[in-house]
Amino acid sequence: MKKMIIKSLLIILVTIISIEAYSQPQPPATGSIADSLYNEGNIPAAIAEYRRIYLERPGDKKNLYNFACALSVGKQLDSCFKYLNLLVKLDTSISALIESDLITARKDKRWPEFENNLIGMLNIKFKNPYKDVEYARRLWKLRAYDQAYFTQVGIAARKTGMKSSVVEALWDFKFMIQERNQQELVKLLEEKGWPRVADVGPEAAMAVYLTVMHSNDGLQKKYLADIKKVCEAKELPWERYAMIYDRSLYNEKRPQKYGTHTWYNEKTKSEELYTLENTAKVDEWRKEIGLEPIATYLKRFNINYPLN
Repeated sequence: MKKMIIKSLLIILVTIISIEAYSQPQPPATGSIADSLYNEGNIPAAIAEYRRIYLERPGDKKNLYNFACALSVGKQLDSCFKYLNLLVKLDTSISALIESDLITARKDKRWPEFENNLIGMLNIKFKNPYKDVEYARRLWKLRAYDQAYFTQVGIAARKTGMKSSVVEALWDFKFMIQERNQQELVKLLEEKGWPRVADVGPEAAMAVYLTVMHSNDGLQKKYLADIKKVCEAKELPWERYAMIYDRSLYNEKRPQKYGTHTWYNEKTKSEELYTLENTAKVDEWRKEIGLEPIATYLKRFNINYPLN
């Protein structure tokens, strides 16, 4: 039962866009032919197409980034590191350090050197932005693993169905990764405390929120006060607090307060609002923390409110 509950929770969050939660694997965004091939799991063909584009437009940073990611997924690590090093010279950013598609590259012995070089470049570009870089490193890794394999679940779901044995096996695998992440996070927080943006940067700080959000072991309730503090400090928008508050209620099979959670109804094949604690007060509660009316929010999910 525990695994089934967590699988349903993960389904709600399999795609995160601006850290918004959705209830099932979303169709891949349209892009280049290479991106389409990649999003359908045809990695060899995607690599060939990314390489063709690179030869035509070597300065195309987006293509170069996706090329390196595809090479990591395809386990062509010599080429992956070659193009990663070219990429960070063109675009010195944190992106590679939190990228789930680079997990295979992370396991390679060359990763620490790449990471150290990139951190050095970031320090020069942004004038030493991380006070606690070792804490940041551990959180970047957590974030990469938190977001890992959602693309693969989506591919399998589209090709074999959401309830296929292939998808179920992938969820079991994803569940094990999430459990490991949560255990690591608890140890980190006990050792270092809740990270602040000034110390580790926004990307690392968000890793903690995401890992807690994706747990089903009472972590949302355990760390709710910490999340409220970072929202009060304006390091997270209040919508994040509302989402994790509602998630803690969802985990306990209780009605939600702020109306942030939807779920996918297999019978009706549609997105639906999870049960509300009080329909008369929900907009009042949302307004208190600066959220838009629930009807406006639910339009994102093509849900009409009030419900029929």
